[in-house]
Amino acid sequence: MSDALLRDPYPLYAKARDTPGLTFLPEMDAWLVARDADVREVLRRPEVFSSANALRGDFVPEPSVLAELAKGVGGAPVVVTSDGEAHQRYRTPLVRGLSPARVASVVPFIRERAESLVDAFASAGRIELVGAYARRLPGEVIGRLLGLDPEHVPLAVETSYRAEELFFLPVGEEGRIAAAREVVALQHLLDEYARNRREDPRDDLCTEMVRALAPGTGPLTREQRAELVSNLQNLLIAGHLTTTALICTAVLRLLRHPEQWELLCARPELIPDAVEEAARHDAPVQAFRRVTTRPVTIAGTDLPEGATVLVAYGSANRDEARHDRPGDFDVTRRARRHLAFGHGVHSCPGAQLAREQVRITLETLTRRLPGLRLAADRPVVMAPTLIHRGPEALWLTW
Repeated sequence: MSDALLRDPYPLYAKARDTPGLTFLPEMDAWLVARDADVREVLRRPEVFSSANALRGDFVPEPSVLAELAKGVGGAPVVVTSDGEAHQRYRTPLVRGLSPARVASVVPFIRERAESLVDAFASAGRIELVGAYARRLPGEVIGRLLGLDPEHVPLAVETSYRAEELFFLPVGEEGRIAAAREVVALQHLLDEYARNRREDPRDDLCTEMVRALAPGTGPLTREQRAELVSNLQNLLIAGHLTTTALICTAVLRLLRHPEQWELLCARPELIPDAVEEAARHDAPVQAFRRVTTRPVTIAGTDLPEGATVLVAYGSANRDEARHDRPGDFDVTRRARRHLAFGHGVHSCPGAQLAREQVRITLETLTRRLPGLRLAADRPVVMAPTLIHRGPEALWLTW
């Protein structure tokens, strides 16, 4: 897809929903699944639509980049790219580690950090929210749940964005080489954590993953370490990049509709609905790939074995057949049946954790900074990616 379409895919989605069958995207060598019913059908049939290529990037790493990555510890399958028993094996410790009780236990920390981060800029009158808040809160939260030392969290957060650059952003070969080096450094750090938790188990997600993926008490093998590092890295990235994006798009949509922001300030009981509407209106993960395991017909289009489909959650969430006035942003909507957090066996196990962070963010900002406005002199530019849809920067004034 072109840069312009990646930054605003919604016109393409609308055209695809109105076109019979599936729409083929030559630049992605994939069939776009755009309607809500069709997206749900794909997600309900993982045995036919495999997740093996879910994280295939938009850019192919050069040999020089692959040489840097070979110095790391990862490269094993992860929950997002697995099917069947392997997927269940990777997912089970995540479900346990992100249980309602575990999420509830971290809510006081989320609230304390939200207040503290806002304290740091509340008197400034102007702030860039992505760097000052939206990247920091989810990174600190997932770092705490994983059991990372606080001094390691900034490195882990920033390197997660370098991992995205490797495959999904047009940074060029030199940029990808630099990103690969940082990713390898993070892998070695996570490898140290995994081996430490083998020797010294704790009440954290890292220990949960070690117990589930490498049961026993002996030293971790090279294969176990690669599997653990890959899944810890995937959890770290998924655990905060999507939440960062959703925090930013929620605030952006509210401030682009000042009447909605003012309604939320006056009626904070609407904030949970606002969180769901923000997720529906601008799904943080816009689309994932799937590959067919056998010939199949969907939406009247015959697909052979090995065909790639691009499953567009962002398009399904604006399907007129599912949602009334889908293009409108309305915090009074009961938008509970959206697909922003997936559907079926691959639904996001961290959805509730993300919801809590966005909810607490909106509660904090509406209460403390009700005069928030978008900075008129800094136009908002969306990042050119479907993986974590959000603004590159979000300047606010009050």
